[in-house]
Order: sequence, then C-alpha cells, then structure tokens
Amino acid sequence: VQLQASGGGLVQAGDSLRLSCVASGHNFRNYRMGWFRQAPGKERELVGVISQNNVNTYYLDSVKGRFTISRVNAKNTVYLQMNSLKPEDTAVYYCAATSAVHSASFSASNYAYWGQGTQVTVSS
Repeated sequence: VQLQASGGGLVQAGDSLRLSCVASGHNFRNYRMGWFRQAPGKERELVGVISQNNVNTYYLDSVKGRFTISRVNAKNTVYLQMNSLKPEDTAVYYCAATSAVHSASFSASNYAYWGQGTQVTVSS
C-alpha cells in the first residue's frame, strides 16, 4: 500500500483543516487506518484510528470533540477533519495503515505502511 497525505498548512488558532490520505496498491478496505503526528522534539503519537468498516474509531484525549476521522473506501481515502485547532496541534501529520486488530492498532510499530507526512502549523 502506498499512502499519500495532503491538506496541511499554516492556520490560526480556532481554524479548521481537513487532511486527506489517498491509498494505492493493495485493497484499502482491508486496513485499519491511523493518523499520527510528531511535533519537533517529541515522540510520534497516535491521533486517531478508524476501523475497516467505518464503525469503530479511537481518538487521543486531547483531540476528542475537535478531530474526526472518516474514510471512503470507494475512494481509497481516509480523512482527518480538524476543528478548533490549537498551537499545540502543530506537528507533521502522518497517515498509516495496519492489519492489526483494534487493540494492537494503538502502537505505531504495528503499522506497516506510512504516508510521507504533511505539516500542520497553528499560530496563536
């Protein structure tokens, strides 16, 4: 699976952005999809995960109620809608694909495929 993330940019606090990640190659609908982020000097962290069938999602506590993950399997695309952005959301955002079960999908080490990352910068 090849993943291509896009949609990042420079915004002000309180603004919104929607990240997209388009997959090509193997069957997209077979993979649980995650969004991760990595800020300068910090470890990569899981922002959210969505199951193959769009039913189950998981979010990092600090983004709950502000970020929404969705996917359109017919378009091989997963989205991350980010509302009410804060300066602390500034990071490079990565999409990733895993065949792991839900309980194992919280660890970056279980993701076999990664996009190239897209920069999100939120100014105060």
